[in-house]
Amino acid sequence: MTVKIKIIATGGTMDKIYFDKKNDYQIGDPQVTQVLNVANVAFEYEVVSLLRKDSLDLTDDDRRLIYDIISNDKSYRHFVITHGTDTMVLTAKTLQPIPNKVIVLTGSMQPARFMVSDAVYNIGSAMTAVQLLADGVYIAMNGRIFTPDNARKNIEMNCFEEISGI
Repeated sequence: MTVKIKIIATGGTMDKIYFDKKNDYQIGDPQVTQVLNVANVAFEYEVVSLLRKDSLDLTDDDRRLIYDIISNDKSYRHFVITHGTDTMVLTAKTLQPIPNKVIVLTGSMQPARFMVSDAVYNIGSAMTAVQLLADGVYIAMNGRIFTPDNARKNIEMNCFEEISGI
């Protein structure tokens, strides 16, 4: 049976368009659609462009909106959220109480429009993970799958890492 995946785009670096040396940018259309089209994926998906924000600008109301959309959706059980990396863990923790859904958040450190970007790899990882993991909330970044309680963004290393001692 083929899994149906709903992809919720919230903005973040993955969808950024830069105009002036990374100082002037806007959040463009979700790049996940182009990535999946180029990959000719063999599963059904729907992309919803919910927000176009840097994750540092996401509010509690934005997180509540994401929560409500996923928890009230009766048509989908599998969700991927493209999200900025700075507050990805916070959003993932906010979504943890949602039952009977597989939710994977992913993002990128460089815009998908850049020739050298981690976006394509992270999207592919998230799409595979959401089809294989048990119900719960996960983060797919840097070739690893994390739970919200054991992940953090290491700004100096520009990657996600596991929190020690859990």
